[in-house]
Amino acid sequence: MSNGNKSIVGASFWMIVITLLLFFLPLVNGLIGGAVGGYMAGDVKRAVAAAILPAIVATIGLWILLVFIGAPILGFFAGMAGGILVLLADVGIFLGALVGGWLGAEKGRPRSGVPV
Repeated sequence: MSNGNKSIVGASFWMIVITLLLFFLPLVNGLIGGAVGGYMAGDVKRAVAAAILPAIVATIGLWILLVFIGAPILGFFAGMAGGILVLLADVGIFLGALVGGWLGAEKGRPRSGVPV
C-alpha cells in the first residue's frame, strides 16, 4: 500500500484533515486538501484511490453503526447513500487529487535536456 515512503492512507488522511480545517472555504477546501493529498500520494492513480478511501470508510462505518442499532438493511442503504453523497459533494477533492497526483508524478520523473 505504500510506494517507498508514500502511503495512500497517509495521503487520504492529509486530504481529510486539510479539508476539515478549511471548512470555511467551500470547494476551495477540497481543492487544496485534494491537491496536497494527491501530491503526497505521488501519482494520479494513487491520488484518486486516496480520495475514494474516505467515502468507502464512511459508507462501511455508517452501515456498521446502524447494524448495532438493529437496522442492517437501513444501514446498507444509508451507508450507500452516504458514500455516494461524499463522492458527489467532494468533487473538489477529486479535482485537487488529480492535479496533486500529476504534480507528484512530475516531480519524480527525470528531466530530459541539458543538465544545469
